[in-house]
Amino acid sequence: MSKKVTKKAPAKKAPVKKVTKKAPVKKVTKKAPVKKAPVKKVVVPKVVVKKLPPPPKRFVIVKGPSQDGVCSTKEYDLKFLFAQREELKNMRAQLVRQSARLEIEANAIIEHGEMGDVKFDDEGGEGDTMVVERERDLTLSAQALQTVIEIDEALARMKKGEYGYSAVSGLPIPKDRLRALPWATELVTERAGGLGRK
Repeated sequence: MSKKVTKKAPAKKAPVKKVTKKAPVKKVTKKAPVKKAPVKKVVVPKVVVKKLPPPPKRFVIVKGPSQDGVCSTKEYDLKFLFAQREELKNMRAQLVRQSARLEIEANAIIEHGEMGDVKFDDEGGEGDTMVVERERDLTLSAQALQTVIEIDEALARMKKGEYGYSAVSGLPIPKDRLRALPWATELVTERAGGLGRK
């Protein structure tokens, strides 16, 4: 008897499964809470605002009757104001003439001599140059014209009934000061103390 030899069928290979590598799982660790630096309190110093006393009340000008373009006040009557206006007008005319004369003289210095010539005589003493003389004349002329402007302002204040009162404090200027300097705009104490304008 013969034995049958059976051949075994070749074993089928199982299909190869592709193994994909998974990314390694990261362990999630709890982070410790971030410690914040303690907030420093900024101490702002309190600003102490001192209350200033209220400014003094401005002097009230009590106006009186008007006549011929002049308004009187309680402190300055029409008689005083007319005398002051006359003085102001006379001084204005004199200063305008003086300014014109000085300007003519300054220009004449240029026409009659060369700039820089030195004049030695009794009046010159040390020998003023023509340039210095001309500058002096022009400066004096400008000062005269500035006073004319101040006189015009005083005349305008006279029309409004504001003549004779300080531009700084509003107080009446003493009549003696106004007689000496009719275009004054401040008290002597205000000028001496550096409070005044002119």
